[in-house]
Amino acid sequence: MPGRLPPISALRALDAAARHMSFTRAAHELNVTQSAISHQIKTLEDLWGLKLFKRTVRGVTLTPTGEELANVTREFFDRMTRTLDALRISSPHEPLRVDTLQSFAVKWLVPRLGRFHEIHPEIDVWISTHDRLVDFGSDDVDLAIRLGHGQYPGLHASLLLREDVYPVCTPEFFGQEALPRTPRELLDYPLLLRLGEPNHPNWEQWFEAAGLPGVRLVEGPRFPDSNMAIEASKDGLGVALARTAHVADELATGELIRLFDVVCPSSVAYYLVCPEGRESEPRVAAFRHWIMNEARSLRAGSEGVAGSA
Repeated sequence: MPGRLPPISALRALDAAARHMSFTRAAHELNVTQSAISHQIKTLEDLWGLKLFKRTVRGVTLTPTGEELANVTREFFDRMTRTLDALRISSPHEPLRVDTLQSFAVKWLVPRLGRFHEIHPEIDVWISTHDRLVDFGSDDVDLAIRLGHGQYPGLHASLLLREDVYPVCTPEFFGQEALPRTPRELLDYPLLLRLGEPNHPNWEQWFEAAGLPGVRLVEGPRFPDSNMAIEASKDGLGVALARTAHVADELATGELIRLFDVVCPSSVAYYLVCPEGRESEPRVAAFRHWIMNEARSLRAGSEGVAGSA
């Protein structure tokens, strides 16, 4: 009957006393006094109206009733322990939720996630993408990778990647012709134009950095972002103006080549952000450490490509 269910502390006292056949050793196991054990046993005996222990000059022994109830109590604790262990094993890991721009997720983050899972198989990473800034107060997000200037009040922000912009094309694009020797010669070839991305340099700015101010491009295929322009370049349609993180893998495999060592730095960079104080939480810290190392590897590779162009 619900009204006669004992407190868990009394059941623990019964279990320990029955196993040790000693109130003193039971008290030592549970880190309480011997009188506390005696009081808990007396509570059970009064509650149930049953005698559980016989007190002798040598200590205590279980009555037949006490032995039967002690067995039930032991089975309860054993089953509870096994059930909790099974639930912990079968329950899914608490995911680490990371939000970023779709283009960055597709071109840079997702292709590298396998390396993170090799190191931390216990952490499930859930990726979400938004063009807007997520609100850590209302959105279910642990970390975000933001493209901006690094000024995020109330958030812990770490510089992840700065991006340069430079022209790329497939190795086969120029066919049997020699690669253009100067940026001016590049004007004789189809250049793929972007409509959006105002925070990143366009072709006119790149040519200015290359020593050709005043260039104005009005003809040629146009795409809404650099990702589409890169895909078109991979299909052999022309030369695209690419951002560092968006072509790192293609440059590494040789699917694309970089033309010239002239770069235009973007006015914005990628930052890894989370609420202040959460950067040291184990799951967050593990991901931060891994992704910062990945970014350092990319920067080192990019500097090598620029130096050899």
